[in-house]
Amino acid sequence: MQIGWIQLRDFRNYRTLSWSPSPKLNVLTGPNAQGKTNLLEALGFLLTGRSFRTSHLAEVPFWGTAAVAVTGELHRLDGTVTVRRALERLENGAWRSEGAGCSWARAVAFGWHDVEILNGVPALRRNFLDGVAARLYPSHRAALVRFRQILARRNSVLQRGGADAAAQLGPWDEQFAAVGMELVDRRRRATAALQTEISRIYPCLAGECHKIELSYRCSVGEAAEPAALFAALERHRREELRRGQTIVGPHRDDVLVELDGADARVFGSRGQQRLLALALRLAELLPITEATGTSPVLLLDDALSELDPSVRDNVLREIEAAEQVFLTTPEPLPVAAGGRWAIHAGGLAAA
Repeated sequence: MQIGWIQLRDFRNYRTLSWSPSPKLNVLTGPNAQGKTNLLEALGFLLTGRSFRTSHLAEVPFWGTAAVAVTGELHRLDGTVTVRRALERLENGAWRSEGAGCSWARAVAFGWHDVEILNGVPALRRNFLDGVAARLYPSHRAALVRFRQILARRNSVLQRGGADAAAQLGPWDEQFAAVGMELVDRRRRATAALQTEISRIYPCLAGECHKIELSYRCSVGEAAEPAALFAALERHRREELRRGQTIVGPHRDDVLVELDGADARVFGSRGQQRLLALALRLAELLPITEATGTSPVLLLDDALSELDPSVRDNVLREIEAAEQVFLTTPEPLPVAAGGRWAIHAGGLAAA
């Protein structure tokens, strides 16, 4: 899949922009705070209807504007689709997202914050894995929303307590266990898909042999049936009532990333963690392509910083083999093919 062209109006620091990128590698250069990341964000917004940088829509519009428009044309072998996205400010000051997307459009984005997948709190790793699972399995996002609703209702019962709390929890426990194990199943499959790819990708990027192991750490161990999660809830009932919160379930699971048998969160260097985070994103490409029949667009924000020159060369070789790629960098890169673009103050020109 490729973006044939994109038009922006009042998106971040872009008042207007019309651009036809290269169908392969696009290198976006320029000083900081000129709009490189903003353009990547707009590309992702076109493809997915969401920002990979923020969940607050009010941060996206150009200052003082009441509407944002992003339009583009997407290509794949069996046809072309024009996608239109918009943000509109309502009378109450809130922002509303509008526009129909494309069912086969996918984007994989890497940014500096992705290092937190390795060294941050477990919720960041769960969010990463849920994002991968949602790109692989269309029903995952809806199930995740449903699970969070059930979790909130169940926690509300626990916080109220009372003599009949146990009886009130019964129906919520059944739903929690059923939907929760749906999430666990998809997370495990997504972990296995990433494991296969990152085992190849990371040594290629690092330029030396390493063993990478991803392990999904589930609160019910290796169990696969809802009954196991339901039983775990019953075992922890007294403690949950005392604490007023659900202490077992997919919202407490984690992903362990090991590099040569050691926990990368603790023993990985800053450079290793950054390269691992990038490798995790690149590991998504093939599973998504196989699952959807369409290769995702790759959005890489300053992916080469803090890397040794030889490692940067390895990364460039890896991404040049991908479909359409957008890579931001403060300095020009000697790429053999594709497009090179200079960005300055919300303007773009061939470099």
